[in-house]
Amino acid sequence: MAGSPSRAAGRRLQLPLLCLFLQGATAVLFAVFVRYNHKTDAALWHRGNHSNADNEFYFRYPSFQDVHAMVFVGFGFLMVFLQRYGFSSVGFTFLLAAFALQWSTLVQGFLHSFHSGHIHVGVESMINADFCAGAVLISFGAVLGKTGPAQLLLMALLEVVLFGINEFVLLHLLGVRDAGGSMTIHTFGAYFGLVLSRVLYRPQLEKSKHRQGSVYHSDLFAMIGTIFLWIFWPSFNSALTALGAGQHWTALNTYYSLAASTLGTFALSALVGEDGRLDMVHIQNAALAGGVVVGTSSEMMLTPFGALAAGFLAGTVSTLGYKFFTPILESKFKVQDTCGVHNLHGMPGVLGALLGVLVAGLATHEAYGDGLESVFPLIAEGQRSATSQAMLQLFGLFVTLMFASVGGGLGGLLLKLPFLDSPPDSQCYEDQVHWQVPGEHEDEAQRPLRVEEADTQA
Repeated sequence: MAGSPSRAAGRRLQLPLLCLFLQGATAVLFAVFVRYNHKTDAALWHRGNHSNADNEFYFRYPSFQDVHAMVFVGFGFLMVFLQRYGFSSVGFTFLLAAFALQWSTLVQGFLHSFHSGHIHVGVESMINADFCAGAVLISFGAVLGKTGPAQLLLMALLEVVLFGINEFVLLHLLGVRDAGGSMTIHTFGAYFGLVLSRVLYRPQLEKSKHRQGSVYHSDLFAMIGTIFLWIFWPSFNSALTALGAGQHWTALNTYYSLAASTLGTFALSALVGEDGRLDMVHIQNAALAGGVVVGTSSEMMLTPFGALAAGFLAGTVSTLGYKFFTPILESKFKVQDTCGVHNLHGMPGVLGALLGVLVAGLATHEAYGDGLESVFPLIAEGQRSATSQAMLQLFGLFVTLMFASVGGGLGGLLLKLPFLDSPPDSQCYEDQVHWQVPGEHEDEAQRPLRVEEADTQA
């Protein structure tokens, strides 16, 4: 199962050498450029006679903890639905996120917080790095089971750079608002991964189709990821919004949107399901679409009713996507989307961006009061109208799709290099290609009997 001796020998060296090189290079760059910011540096903070209670750690760290749990537990377990790929789903999530948060600290630091020759880091930079890692893991979901760890690390190396540039263009050059990342995280990560999957298309993947399904316990474990993501998503969307009322209404909008998307998912899943039965794939994924669809507009005056309507729409669209569009995506467009990231992150991300266009266009001083300055500072200062803000929000969506598409294409070409350890078609979605799996070397007589074998011997 593990492949030929030459392939095993290459695997023995490829991943260790790449990990050592990337970690060594990152460590050198950290030593040269990365420093604590003034809220973290002991000498600088106390020099200003600040109270410890004023430190951003106490306001931002709880949200960071929630986001961190979503990245490492939520995303990891959401992808363990594949019956023989659980080690890889959780393990490679761990590997990719651990590398991406270091690399993104550097990339985002050079773009956002580079002063006097140094990158200054604090709790906000930790949250931003986790956001970037989330986008990488979304892309990972599109190629889950068809790529090796060395390929995935190279994907992350490229994607983090493009993520940082896209985010800088949208948030700083265009002044786009995207608190929960409908565009910068979900749309970018989804379409980067989908284009990547298209370039890596495997026409003979039918050889591994029998491993692509789930079993009872793998779907149950995947629901752990769903529940973690569902519970903590209000923190994800509000983690970096304005403290106080801004975070409050962002969390509320996300909370209600998730609840409505769950009801929409259950309704549509039973409606389109065989004999009116629910499909666990829909529940695991589409129920989360409410968090994605309000990512851009959650910090705006969406209103509780608007959050409910948006969430219900996202849940229904996502469920229909899993039922009807995923097969078309593979048969007509040659995109093999393992986790259905187009349905959970792609379409809801685009819908969320368009919702942001609508709500931004309706922004007024009457609706926001003094809060307008924290959400739309250029409108509050009279430098930009609500209509021009809405048009820039729309332009930001097109910029994101461009960066994601070009980046995914380049990433696909990079990952197709022949020396990279890609699993053969007949061994995709199989842990034993990359992991030591307990029991893989046992004799048949030592393995536990299956139920039907036990009944026969009895």
